[in-house]
Amino acid sequence: MKKVRKAVIPVAGLGTRFLPATKAMPKEMLTVVDRPVVQYAVDEALEAGIEHIVFVTGRNKHVIEDYFDIQPELLDTLTRTGKLEQLASLGRLQPQPGTISFTRQQEPHGLGHAVWCARDIVGDEPFALLLPDMVSYGDKGCLSGVIDLYARTGGNVVAVEQCDPMDTGSYGIVGKGAATGSGFAITGMVEKPAPEAAPSNYYINGRYVLQPQIFDVLSTQQRGAGNEIQLTDAMVRLSESQLFFASPFEGRMFDCGSKDGFIQANVAFALARADMRDSVLAPIEEMIVSSRRSTRAA
Repeated sequence: MKKVRKAVIPVAGLGTRFLPATKAMPKEMLTVVDRPVVQYAVDEALEAGIEHIVFVTGRNKHVIEDYFDIQPELLDTLTRTGKLEQLASLGRLQPQPGTISFTRQQEPHGLGHAVWCARDIVGDEPFALLLPDMVSYGDKGCLSGVIDLYARTGGNVVAVEQCDPMDTGSYGIVGKGAATGSGFAITGMVEKPAPEAAPSNYYINGRYVLQPQIFDVLSTQQRGAGNEIQLTDAMVRLSESQLFFASPFEGRMFDCGSKDGFIQANVAFALARADMRDSVLAPIEEMIVSSRRSTRAA
């Protein structure tokens, strides 16, 4: 069993759910409190032991490359003005040379196509996949649990959470098989099934460990929903010859590609910080009370 050393983070999407903010700014650079969304994905990958991160970018995403580069003028200014705490914080976030790669997805053909674009950099080894819109919140990052289960099972592992059984039509749903360690075997995968047809209420939440054979499958994958090359379709084909397992995430995943998920993430992460909780909690409680009064009055 090969170690999972590399992670793919697709950042080529247009962010249409967040217009007009994303008209000129990549959605991955929107901030949750004081860090871009993409930084949370990178932190989670490093926490899980990932050594090399591959970004699949698109046009107008150069600011992401700039963000992970050194900015001498900024560092010099912080040094001269004595802002050593901020300087140290930036130093902790700076990737080591040679640990980040970028490749282009020239045309938006879907998530499956974006993953396929990373094939030459990943090579013939298992890799992690993190969808940066999905921000992990919990005592331990979601990907750590996925890699821990992979070390026990091998094969392919996806992170899952439970949704309301009536909401299965919004997610990729997996069938639940025999328990394996902290997870379970996957008996099938269905994209957005009706509640009465869903095999369970466990949905795929945007964290994966996949074997490199997925690239061969994606190279011949026909277009699916939205006329795009769907990763779930390719995983279903790969499951005919390889095992898939599910790693339930005990924390919470915020969909920061949506407005409501983005706001919820900002509130959750702000309240979790000792330097912000007291100054944020009281105004939020006041706004909730005021909103309820307005609703009753209406």
